Order: sequence, then C-alpha cells, then structure tokens
Amino acid sequence: MSKKFLRTGFVVFMALGTGAAAAQAVDINCADAATLAAGLQGVGEAKAQAIVAYREQQGPFKSADELANVKGIGAKTVEANRANITASESCQPAAAPNP
Repeated sequence: MSKKFLRTGFVVFMALGTGAAAAQAVDINCADAATLAAGLQGVGEAKAQAIVAYREQQGPFKSADELANVKGIGAKTVEANRANITASESCQPAAAPNP
C-alpha cells in the first residue's frame, strides 16, 4: 500500500470517529444553553439561549418538531439534529455517587 492511501484512510477513520463521538443525544427540555450550542448543529449560543427562554415561557417541548417554533430555529435545523434530540418529560438531577 502506498503512504498516500494509508494517510487518506487514517484521515477518513479519524473523521468518522470524531463524528460518532460528537453525536451525543441532547435533551432539549433539560440541557442548558451551552450544552444545546455544543450538541446541536447550526445552533450557536444565541439560538441556544432562545431555546431555553422559549422552554421557560412555554413549558417543556413535547417533541423535536416543536423546536421549529423557536425564533431562529427552522425545520432544516430540526431535521439535521433529529437523531440527536430527546425531549424528556421531566429532568432528573444526576444521582450522587455512593461513597
């Protein structure tokens, strides 16, 4: 095998691995603005803050589709992130570790 082929394969492998790691589920009813911005494609800090504000005013989202009701979030953004979005009915704090 040539070095160029090996290098290309390594780059593709790293890109695929990074993408899989970045595709963590984001709970749109529990996540703070920083988590929303980091976890959703096409959502920066301002849009993430708009999601949190909408959630605080309107109550929890029933589905990912309701994100399109937030100013600045369109159907394309929802579709691009649909596989990574969850919408819990309630947010439970993480359990404290047992000593």
